[in-house]
Amino acid sequence: MRVIVGLGNPGDRYARTRHNVGARVIERASAQWSIPLKTAGPARMGTGRIGPADKPVEVALAIPLTWMNQSGTAVVEVLARLGCVPQDLTVVHDDLDMEPGRLRLKRSGGAGGHNGVASIMTELSSDQFGRLKIGIGRPAPGADSADYVLEPLTKDDATVIEASVEQAVQALECLMMDGIDAAMNKFNVHDKQEGDE
Repeated sequence: MRVIVGLGNPGDRYARTRHNVGARVIERASAQWSIPLKTAGPARMGTGRIGPADKPVEVALAIPLTWMNQSGTAVVEVLARLGCVPQDLTVVHDDLDMEPGRLRLKRSGGAGGHNGVASIMTELSSDQFGRLKIGIGRPAPGADSADYVLEPLTKDDATVIEASVEQAVQALECLMMDGIDAAMNKFNVHDKQEGDE
């Protein structure tokens, strides 16, 4: 079983904010892969199969119902319910350090200043889980990052981000079917500005 968790804050107030991009990817995957999400403990989750009938991959999708900075408590319970380990997990989340719409897959690594990822690392006592980062860009100079991530997307950003949500589902499908190397080669755009934290 492969587990994909999309991060965000619960409630309609936050649904269209930059910080909830990860949760939106899971909602899109849920619709495209016909894996309905139902409330189960501290998360909305569902399980199903994707890929060809002769070689399907079992996948669980989940969106924590906790606040972003408590995402780890939900993720621990989701993995426990499914009998999975951190290495089965891919976390989808927003990233301030990438331009809006940019995708980047990683095998593991640090939290990069993301409170949700930091919480997951703390609760799992591990950084050995995959990530799919979606760029949201940085706020204007002098603006507060905490306010910026909780603001609704501007019209221009929304167009770019919505396209990246669609592409993120394709990246996850490639990851599930063909593995991390194939997905990174296809969906990571390599340039001199990006380095691993």
